[in-house]
Amino acid sequence: MSTAVPVAQAHVARTSFSIIVAVSICHMLNDIMQSLLTSLYPLLKDNYSLDFVQIGLLTMAFQVTASLLQPVVGMVTDRWPIPFSLPLGMGSTFFGLFFLAYAHSFPVLVLGACLIGFGSAVFHPESSRIARSASGGRHGLAQSMFQVGGNAGTALGPLLAAFIVLPFGQTSVAWFSVAAMLGMVILTWVGRWYAEERLRLASRPPVSRELPLPRGRVAWALTVLVLLTTTKNVYLSSIGSYFTFYTIGRFGLTVQEAQLMLFLFLGASAAGVFLGGPIGDRFGARFVIWFSILGVIPFALIMPYANLFWTGVLTVLIGLIFSSAFSAIVVFAQELVPGRVGLIAGVFFGFAFGAGGLGAAALGVFADTHGIDFVYRVCSYMPLLGILTIFLPRLPTR
Repeated sequence: MSTAVPVAQAHVARTSFSIIVAVSICHMLNDIMQSLLTSLYPLLKDNYSLDFVQIGLLTMAFQVTASLLQPVVGMVTDRWPIPFSLPLGMGSTFFGLFFLAYAHSFPVLVLGACLIGFGSAVFHPESSRIARSASGGRHGLAQSMFQVGGNAGTALGPLLAAFIVLPFGQTSVAWFSVAAMLGMVILTWVGRWYAEERLRLASRPPVSRELPLPRGRVAWALTVLVLLTTTKNVYLSSIGSYFTFYTIGRFGLTVQEAQLMLFLFLGASAAGVFLGGPIGDRFGARFVIWFSILGVIPFALIMPYANLFWTGVLTVLIGLIFSSAFSAIVVFAQELVPGRVGLIAGVFFGFAFGAGGLGAAALGVFADTHGIDFVYRVCSYMPLLGILTIFLPRLPTR
């Protein structure tokens, strides 16, 4: 009996990490397909004679669809978890790719963006819950592993667009439906594991929903976290949506060279997300939020005035530091409101998309009227709102 227990524990740990890795891989596939939309912008702009306002509207259609639905999905799955909703969400993304590949007008492009946004709304809350369930208590690590898959996918999207979609044309987007089918297969297996896990834990008492702080302080702390998320994602959206146009216009880069510059930023963001979780487990989520939000300020202020080389260096630093906050923000919010993992994941993943989408649309207007350089000078001041971090409370040790 003494040897059986460690073996069983090792099996549980191994199974848990395999689930986290599987969900992270599907997050990567999901976000590769999602990032194709923004990576396609230069091609779509030429093919359909779009202006920057329409580019912003495409981003808004995708991100706001996800933003409005994710909290609803999170609240529903907190009460009635639906493990097998994950492959269905991936199926929506599957059809969205075909609309993008074969669209004959701007409204069809918007419809494709909305279908991809719906897939995101279904995927993120439930998969975030599954990652937390498989974490074994290392919530920061699990959240980082889950999120780094998405960031890796977002970083790979521009490379795939530069070397596959741009050379072979818009219809080659449909080839990525193979990734959606692979994701549906993996998520079906993950859903089966989660259904079995819920049955195994059914006899345990439910997770306590007692707030760690007075209700008013919890509401204020959540408001601060939402404002920090807004600031971060509007700023990152300005890079994700318009950075290729910025480097092409200011430095005379080709479209492929501009995509490689965007890859530097997105790759650094993926690394930042991965590092933020384990550091948060070691030193606390509040420390990571402080370091990330405030540490990026000097680099953001300098970037609009830098040459090409230093623009590349600064975008790497900004992506690395700024992106490390998000997993810590999600974990901090989940500790503030225990027992509502889906709702918190839906609000913050959804709000991240929504704020970025609204910001992209507004920035598109300014880009058309004042130019891309003006947009980046204005955005450089946004991280200063990170001073709101001072209002985050210290959580009592449980």
